[in-house]
Amino acid sequence: MIKDFFVLGLNNLKRRRLRSWLTMIGIFIGIAAVVALISLGQGLQDYISEEFEKLGADKIIIQPKGMGPPGTAGPSLILTSDDLETIEKVRGVKWAVGFLIKQGKAAYKDEAGIGFAIGSDPEDLKLMSEIQSFNILEGRDLKKGDKYKVVVGYNHVYGDIWEKPMQIGSTIEVEGYDFKVIGVLDKIGNPIDDSSLYMSKEVLKEILDVEDEESQIMAKTAEGFDPEEVADTIERKLRRSRGEKEDQETFNVQTSEQLLETFQSIFAVVQGVLVGIAAISLLVGGIGIMNTMYTSVIERTKEIGTMKAIGAKNSHVLLLFLLESGLLGLVGGLIGVGIGIGLAKTAEYMAGIALGSDLLQASMSPVILGGALAFSFIIGTLSGILPALQASKLKPADALRFE
Repeated sequence: MIKDFFVLGLNNLKRRRLRSWLTMIGIFIGIAAVVALISLGQGLQDYISEEFEKLGADKIIIQPKGMGPPGTAGPSLILTSDDLETIEKVRGVKWAVGFLIKQGKAAYKDEAGIGFAIGSDPEDLKLMSEIQSFNILEGRDLKKGDKYKVVVGYNHVYGDIWEKPMQIGSTIEVEGYDFKVIGVLDKIGNPIDDSSLYMSKEVLKEILDVEDEESQIMAKTAEGFDPEEVADTIERKLRRSRGEKEDQETFNVQTSEQLLETFQSIFAVVQGVLVGIAAISLLVGGIGIMNTMYTSVIERTKEIGTMKAIGAKNSHVLLLFLLESGLLGLVGGLIGVGIGIGLAKTAEYMAGIALGSDLLQASMSPVILGGALAFSFIIGTLSGILPALQASKLKPADALRFE
């Protein structure tokens, strides 16, 4: 019987093709927006999670409080070499490395640009190779004593930062100083890292006239120690050495797991707001379905009377109209899912061209697509409840006399 009602519902939608299409506009616009936003958001979240997995759960990141993009901390909110030494002495820390990250002017063959320069000791970069992000693709890594030598990010050679191609042995000017390119980093995937310049920390301090400063410190937890406990110890020791009171620290100490949880919490809120805004069109679509079903009840009053006269029960009429409204939502959902996939893939492609990385990816999981279809069917069904109840309560005699 349900199969017959399903076929009958489809036939009724086909007979009113134009009205059905107009009714479904709100549904497929809403579903398309929801699918595109959720799939792109999930893809970005998956990418970030993968990067944190590469970083490892045993890493602890220390940076000035309130630090936004690299190198943007205020002058009073800095870490120093004394802080680095304090961290290195903490029980449970296998090693700790400090980075100086600054924004500066660069020029290459009469082209000028602004980017990030990352200063680190050559020995520290070898330790960071454990993360499998700082791998040399061409040339060599920095060595102790390399004064005006630089390793460039992937995009300097294989991206579109410079019009003229850069290669090993090229000269790039940074803050008025000439540096020889000795190596190219393999692609990391982060546009900032892939566009940065890597040099000796002491040289970077010299050309920027920076004294004692560390933009960020990363520590690795020794085997057998709990990263969160070690992070608590680092925070306590730093607070004591810097003469700061609890809850008034000018620095942050977080494990990679805590950073990932913070990111996921913030991202969930942002994504929820965006999806909520997109869902407004679903509400409009639901109202459209309700209006169409009320009109359908009026148009088919005699048909309903005939059905009841030959033995159809109220529940049969109710089920028929609920199936029709559900089908309106489902078909709109199918179209919306197709459009949403297209929008997400287009955004992924455009972001890949603009950023030169696979940072923004569309995650087309069956859960997302199936959930969108189920949601559209439910929206359609719920929107048809009141019209279906009205149709089911019609009296056969009154319905047959309806003009």
